Amino acid sequence: MSRPFLTGYCLLIYAFLLAPILVVVGASFNAGAFLTFPPQGLSFRWYVTFFNNEVFMRAIRTSLWVAFVTMIISGVIGTMAALFHVLHARRSKDVVRIAMLAPLLLPEVLTAISLLFFVYAIGIGTQNMVGMIIGHVLITLPFVFINVSASLESFDPSWDMAARSLGAPKLVRFRRIMLPMIKSGVIGGCLFAFIISFDIFTISFMLKGVGTSTLPIQLFDYLRTNFTPEAAAVSTVSIVLTLTVVIISEKVLGLRIHRF
Repeated sequence: MSRPFLTGYCLLIYAFLLAPILVVVGASFNAGAFLTFPPQGLSFRWYVTFFNNEVFMRAIRTSLWVAFVTMIISGVIGTMAALFHVLHARRSKDVVRIAMLAPLLLPEVLTAISLLFFVYAIGIGTQNMVGMIIGHVLITLPFVFINVSASLESFDPSWDMAARSLGAPKLVRFRRIMLPMIKSGVIGGCLFAFIISFDIFTISFMLKGVGTSTLPIQLFDYLRTNFTPEAAAVSTVSIVLTLTVVIISEKVLGLRIHRF
């Protein structure tokens, strides 16, 4: 396959993937009263409307809070599971891996319905955000597990044995030897968890508390009765927040892609 042909093919793929995003961003600057593309003039009026809309601002704060709590819980559980899987699991290694990756194999809507029955069965219900956070953790946990497990593949157990022979306690060995080795995997997995939790719709829609809405749910409710460029402005802000996290993870933190 010739290089120009391959380059053109890749450009077509990128254009296909980026076209919907460019349309949404362009429509958010529409000066008209309806969501159309190309824009009928350029204006920031719908961004001003959006940032003055307390309903959307409350939804963003809810999404950020849920995503942050999910990131912390998934980070802790996923890291512990990855440590057990790589360093301690023997015959059960494949079983642990399949169990941790199982949420990725099931359709999200089936997971949401199952969790809805589960939270009512244990008496939590949907009166608060506990059930929704449980669902978010279940969906994001595999991403932390994959990233940390990939980082642990390069860990040499002899380093831990050398530190143990020198009298280093378990906590010191973890902080001085293990943690620096898996730091990139932990941070990368947590950032993945944050991004995915921020954008989850089905789980949030099924398990949200009364009077509680995340940004995707609020945007869905808005579009059922309104078709203004404010929806595009909301989507653009969500895209910018997601891209900011991605840029931080790849540029500032210098994370690497590992093969799992």
